[in-house]
Amino acid sequence: MRLLVFDLDGTLIDSRRDLADAANALIVERGGRPLAVDAIAAMVGEGAAMLIRRALRAAGTDLDVQRDLKRFLELYDERLLEHTRLYDGTREMLETVSGSRPLALLTNKPQRPTERILEGLGIASFFKWVIGGDTPHGRKPDPAGLASLIAAAGTTAGETLMVGDSAIDLKTARAGGVRLCLVRYGFGFPTTNGLVQPDDRLVDAPSTLAQLVAES
Repeated sequence: MRLLVFDLDGTLIDSRRDLADAANALIVERGGRPLAVDAIAAMVGEGAAMLIRRALRAAGTDLDVQRDLKRFLELYDERLLEHTRLYDGTREMLETVSGSRPLALLTNKPQRPTERILEGLGIASFFKWVIGGDTPHGRKPDPAGLASLIAAAGTTAGETLMVGDSAIDLKTARAGGVRLCLVRYGFGFPTTNGLVQPDDRLVDAPSTLAQLVAES
C-alpha cells in the first residue's frame, strides 16, 4: 500500500455526542423533541445536509434545508470539540503507519470543521491531504475526491487502501477501485451489513489496523 485514505467520523474519532447535541439543539429550536444520541449517530455519513434532513424529519419538525443547514453548522461549530475524541490507540496507529507512506483524509464533513478537529485533537500533521465534503470534489460515495488524492500521491487505485466504518466508505472504495478496510468499532459499521465482501479487511482496533498496514 503506497497511500492510505482515512474517513474521519466513526473511523478516527467518536463524534457522536457533539453531532447529536448540535442536531438536538436545532430540533428544539424548531419546536421538536430531542432524539437519542444513537438515533442521530445512525444518520451520520452522507454530509451535514442529509443529517439534518433525517433528524428534523424523525423529530417531526418543519424542514428548510438551506436555513437549517446554516443554523446546524453554527450550533455544531459551538460544540465541535466538547466531547469528540480519538478512538483509543488511534494516535499511536497514525504514528506507526505514517512513517512509511503518505496519509490522506476524505470525509463528508465540511472542510473547516474537519481542519479544526484535526488541529484540536493534534493529528493534523499526519495528513498530507485533507478533502472535506463541501469541496468541488463532492461527497462520498462519489469517488472524485478519492481519485484526486490518488493523483496527488502519484500512485494507483490498486496501491491505495481506504479505511472507513460505513456503507458510504465501502461504496466509495468500490467506485474508486481501491482496497477497503472497515473498522468494526465505528458507529457507522452497522450500515455495512450485507455489503462486505471476502476481500474486504475488517479490524476491531486501531492497533490491528497498524499491523495490517505493516504487513501489506
